[in-house]
Amino acid sequence: MLVAPFRIGVDVGGTFTDLVLVDARGRVEAFKSPSVPANPAEGVLATVELAAKSLNSSVKAFLSNTGLFVHGSTVATNTLLEKKGAKVGLLVTDGFRDSLEIRRSIREDVWDHRRPFPQVLVPRYLRLPVTERIEADGTVRIPFDPESVAAAARVFAEEGVEAVAICFLHAYVNPAHERAAKAELQKLLPKVWVSASSDIAPTIGEYERTSTTVVNAYVAPRVVPYLKSLSERLAALGLPRKLLMIQSNGGAISIDEIGHAPVNLVLSGPAAGVGSLRFFGKDAGSDHLISIEVGGTSCDVTLMQRGEVSMTDQIVLDGYHLNIPAVDIHTVGAGGGTIASVDGAGLLKAGPEGAGSMPGPACYSRGGERPTVTDAQLVLGRLKPGPYAGGAIMLDLDKARRAIEIHIAQPLKLSVEDAAAGIIQLVERNILHAVERSSLEKGYNPRSFALVAAGGAGPLHGSAAARLLGSSTLYVPRLAGVFCAFGMCNSDLRHDHLRSWLQDLDGKTGSSRDQLEHGFQQIEAAAGEVLTREGFEGSRAILRRGYDLRYFGQQWTVAVECPSTDPVIVRASFETAYERLFGYVQPGGAIEIVNLRVAAIGRLDPLEITGALPVGADPVPQSQRRVWIDRETGFATIPVYDGTILTPRQQLVGPAVIEEATTTIFVGPGDRLAITDAGNYRVSIAHAGAGA
Repeated sequence: MLVAPFRIGVDVGGTFTDLVLVDARGRVEAFKSPSVPANPAEGVLATVELAAKSLNSSVKAFLSNTGLFVHGSTVATNTLLEKKGAKVGLLVTDGFRDSLEIRRSIREDVWDHRRPFPQVLVPRYLRLPVTERIEADGTVRIPFDPESVAAAARVFAEEGVEAVAICFLHAYVNPAHERAAKAELQKLLPKVWVSASSDIAPTIGEYERTSTTVVNAYVAPRVVPYLKSLSERLAALGLPRKLLMIQSNGGAISIDEIGHAPVNLVLSGPAAGVGSLRFFGKDAGSDHLISIEVGGTSCDVTLMQRGEVSMTDQIVLDGYHLNIPAVDIHTVGAGGGTIASVDGAGLLKAGPEGAGSMPGPACYSRGGERPTVTDAQLVLGRLKPGPYAGGAIMLDLDKARRAIEIHIAQPLKLSVEDAAAGIIQLVERNILHAVERSSLEKGYNPRSFALVAAGGAGPLHGSAAARLLGSSTLYVPRLAGVFCAFGMCNSDLRHDHLRSWLQDLDGKTGSSRDQLEHGFQQIEAAAGEVLTREGFEGSRAILRRGYDLRYFGQQWTVAVECPSTDPVIVRASFETAYERLFGYVQPGGAIEIVNLRVAAIGRLDPLEITGALPVGADPVPQSQRRVWIDRETGFATIPVYDGTILTPRQQLVGPAVIEEATTTIFVGPGDRLAITDAGNYRVSIAHAGAGA
């Protein structure tokens, strides 16, 4: 019997909508239902109904006993990817009409000069100039002319513009002109969404600031109404508290606070994994973790060192550059629904296309005909045919074999089994490269980290990925299949505040320690007000200081968390981070403070999860199955265990398959698996690092 109040986390993925319920005693229940891409709210409500039904409760009674409801949504992401956003107009300083399209001539791959740039979200005829000019020091060079805004507003009205982005030169230093233009637009076009760069991304870098503000304007009229509608529907069904959303920075935020800047939701779902990583670190026996969260469409890689997750301010989504605080997640198309194919040169490919939830992999019997990673796992025996996710889908082996035979085996003149094995090996190499990019390229040795396999499909690849990396430890949460939804139940509220500074660290030509302290105090005052509005005060309200720093003459900054204003201490923190990233420092080099940062964190009560009692008996397999092991071994008949009846301190040696409620775990040959006291899986990888 579950005891109220409940915590609920709901993650809308490309294939499934996951719901995790934690009761007052720490008991956890997980539920899955198919996502509804056309209307994600329907998938959320269907999963809520499923959870209520399992408790023999009405939806109203269930929600009325819920003290925390946290949601991670792909609505902002999909709006941008599918190009279904609003019609956007852009106001710029006169003479800078084309900065958005010029993009500072950025090419992600300098050798791929034929690939077209992504579609410009605001066509040139809707990028209109405003008479005004502010200098880099914040002084006014040309006064603001409201008539030029009025002229632009008339064009926007005629063209049916739904949202307007404003990005004036140097507004990060002095936002007065942007605020005046915003007020003028709201008066002239009261039904149009207006986003100002000084509110959305008050950072140096005209192109990135403009791009971020435009994307915010592009998604806002689609995202905010969805969130408000869902929140109102949940409230009508009995939810007593306001809906919380997970932001790209991994923290939660109320929909009242996120309404003006929904661009901060573009990594909403994957970023929730931070809450899970922090929770499972103690049980994993390490605060150095790398997670591979493999779902239906992608593999998301996140690194945590000393209990802190890597963060970034510069992300690229579908070719659009965004300056927003975000968990540093590297994503590759290596999910269960990733489509395998043979290209024109006769080479096997996996991705970037995905089958999604509809029609899904061929084995789902929903009309999909192209082979996916899930089809390959089914052919190789690592997944079993039949019902999955409580009967939400049925896995059809014959359809999986047929898809692989037609599209992969016949073109490559291979057996169906060899073709399926090739798909899995290729995907696991892609996962390896994704982990290396998140670790080696950032100055971290992945061998010193425990690998966390999560997502519905991650534990099928975890053993091989850990072996390829040379990692000695693999950790699989029992809740791996609902990793992000569970993380939402353990996510603190977080607001990131930033102020442009542009001064010499040592104070020779810039600010003194007193000025720095005053600057931080101003930011902290605003941050504290937000936490108070969200209901966090005293020891539950935490403010953490940081800097964006660089050597003079360099373009990119290095983010450093440091509570001190002492230049010696700040320099030491910067040089430590700089040397890890680049392998050297400039002794005595002049350092510039680009931005001051304050992270405002509202602490939630920590989760305490109850585990099963240990038993002394060795685990007993429920069946035997013919499973493909690896390239050297091929197929072998191995034991299959029911993970739902395994208890703490039981152990087994691979190869083996463990079927859990939300995932399936493949234990590699010679790997030693032990169930932790918390009921999760810790695997010692055999021959870790051999041949690496």
